[in-house]
Amino acid sequence: MNSIADRFRLRLLPALLLAVGVGTLGSGLMSYTTVAEPAPTVLAIAPVDPLPTTDSSLVLPAANATPDATPTFPPDRVTTRVVIPLLGIDLPVIAQPPDVGVFPPCGVAEYYQQLGQPGQARATYLYAHAARGMFLPLLTRSKINNGQSMLGMTVEVYTSDNMLFLYKVIEVRRHQTSIEPAFQDHVGFLWLQTCEGPTLDTPKVFVISELVSSGPTTPSAAHPQAHPWVCMR
Repeated sequence: MNSIADRFRLRLLPALLLAVGVGTLGSGLMSYTTVAEPAPTVLAIAPVDPLPTTDSSLVLPAANATPDATPTFPPDRVTTRVVIPLLGIDLPVIAQPPDVGVFPPCGVAEYYQQLGQPGQARATYLYAHAARGMFLPLLTRSKINNGQSMLGMTVEVYTSDNMLFLYKVIEVRRHQTSIEPAFQDHVGFLWLQTCEGPTLDTPKVFVISELVSSGPTTPSAAHPQAHPWVCMR
């Protein structure tokens, strides 16, 4: 029984909070001008540097180096930026600030801390609102032929240790109600999530991509300045 309780507490409950927060807020942003709801309250959040201090002694293996039997994953690597050139998406990525409750802030994407980071054999799970300047293009494209036009698109993911990971979109899943499949990902796919509608139990869109290549990038490209803001209370 303890294991079941732990599983609910550590996995299902955070997932439920995430679904409630992103679904309600994302769709609310899209519809508040046409639905009888008050306009969202805009409250500034202090600028967030999404990057931990990178260990200057960290030496990454060369691209052509022979991998070790048990390669070491940089323990402080986090996702810092996500770009989809063909959709006009370019967002800093942060961990959800602790002072905004279950509702993610706007102006950024966020990584799901209970899952992995690029280069791990675990899912990298990024989510943002279905609103202008964020992940709205994912929702819009998903409604046309089930998102087939997104297949093959390149997704750029930057990390705090000045690395760039290139992914290719391989699947679009609509009307999703659980993030449990991401926990079963032991390959290391990139999962992008946004919402489909305004209710608490609104389904989600998943855009899933596979890793194509990775390599070093410049600090300026990997270190965007994030200015998240509270778009609803």
